Amino acid sequence: MRLAFVPFLAVAVALQPAFCTPSSVLKPRTRTNSLLISPAALPALPSAQQAASASADAGLNLTNIQGDILIGMKKNKELFFFFTIINSTLFRSQLGSGILPLITPTSQLLAVDTQPTTAVNLAFSQRGLTTLDITDDLGDTAFANGQIDNVASILGDETSNWESAFAGTSIHGVFLLASDTVDNVNATLSQIQALLNGSITEAYSLQGQARPADQQGHEHFGFMDGISNPAVTGFSTPLPGQQVIDPGLFLLGETGDTVTRPAWAKDGSFLAFRQLQQRVPEFNKFLVDNALSNPNLTADQNAELLGARMMGRWKSGAPVDLTPTVDDPVLAADPQRNNNFNYSHPGFDLDTDQTHCPFSAHLRKTNPRAGLTPENTANHIIRAGIPYGPEVTDAENASNVSSTDPSLERGLAFVAYQSDINAGFAFLQQFWANNAGYGVDPIIGTDGLGQPDVPRSPSGLDPADPTRIITIEQDFVVSRGGEYFFSPSLSAIQNTLAI
Repeated sequence: MRLAFVPFLAVAVALQPAFCTPSSVLKPRTRTNSLLISPAALPALPSAQQAASASADAGLNLTNIQGDILIGMKKNKELFFFFTIINSTLFRSQLGSGILPLITPTSQLLAVDTQPTTAVNLAFSQRGLTTLDITDDLGDTAFANGQIDNVASILGDETSNWESAFAGTSIHGVFLLASDTVDNVNATLSQIQALLNGSITEAYSLQGQARPADQQGHEHFGFMDGISNPAVTGFSTPLPGQQVIDPGLFLLGETGDTVTRPAWAKDGSFLAFRQLQQRVPEFNKFLVDNALSNPNLTADQNAELLGARMMGRWKSGAPVDLTPTVDDPVLAADPQRNNNFNYSHPGFDLDTDQTHCPFSAHLRKTNPRAGLTPENTANHIIRAGIPYGPEVTDAENASNVSSTDPSLERGLAFVAYQSDINAGFAFLQQFWANNAGYGVDPIIGTDGLGQPDVPRSPSGLDPADPTRIITIEQDFVVSRGGEYFFSPSLSAIQNTLAI
């Protein structure tokens, strides 16, 4: 498949004294274990020394960049606390002296002995910045308009499914609080609320957590998540097959960002948040009911094969492009191999071969790799989400239907960072996942018109007969809404947002 391209620290850099004070002075270090998870399949973070060297060469200041942006999908517990500012003067007065010392820069997360008890990041919606009397144009129309604007036609959401907070106008910002225990997260939230002294009120909150035991790093359908994040010049050392992307595609004002921005916005990033409910029992039933018929596999394995071809990876994380008919957990756990593919194979025509990976597979739809010539470097995101909600109950498994009890809802708290939302997250959803060309994405694709459960027929799911049509008549992922935010640098918080 060949697609037409769609146009469409330095660590030593001196910062202001208010926030260059070492965090070890501000609060004692007691950590002996990381607050992050580290499944073998996911690319490892650079060491503090590696990051310092790379960022110095690239001119990045990792002590100025909020930690969540470059870390990716490695959180253990994470609370998304969405808030409304009710006293902007009081809020701004507490930002510099109270909140800023709690904000966690990238450099602080790269070694256990410098990690805080709870990592804190902070981002604002356009309404939030306006409430703070920050009226500069940040150069992103999607951010300025908010996610609710044209969401049905652009993202394909049925907005009646949205949480009311996302559909309204009350969300001014979000605190992202990450740690290894919920108690740590809650204690830090209480500290923040006390510091802000009634200047904000809760608009909505969502608690995320890595799944238990051997499912750590897997989302609720069971697939290892986050392997395909790109490498960022000046931060990470690329692995085989990993695309290397200029930092300006994720950080405003850095190399690769071609938009004119206010000077204070440098090193910030746009955060696209989505609460994506996953209908796990229904997904599992679909796989069983439509299991493939490879004679060398059991019925359960044939159901797993269908799921792997819909996703583009086996549940272990092994890519179907490298191991098309049987899972390979050893390959999956090897970051030197598990992302080293581009859908082309000697002796096979890239434009017609679906025996290795379907054109419509979620992984391929959201990053076509060799399907674009040259390979795409303009529409990447850094994914930093986390699962939310409990494991599937016995009753749900028995009925093959997700519970309507809100406390049992599960899914993905999707987080994507980019310097241009229309070229990042929104582009991937609208022009690739929802595009019927080569089949709508069977996992997150919609008809693009905001209609629920519209039948779709992705191509190539059966490797024995790529022309076979397997119709999907229900949505396995349901958007519960979201918002777009700006994650400012630490210097921006001190010098522009605080008073």
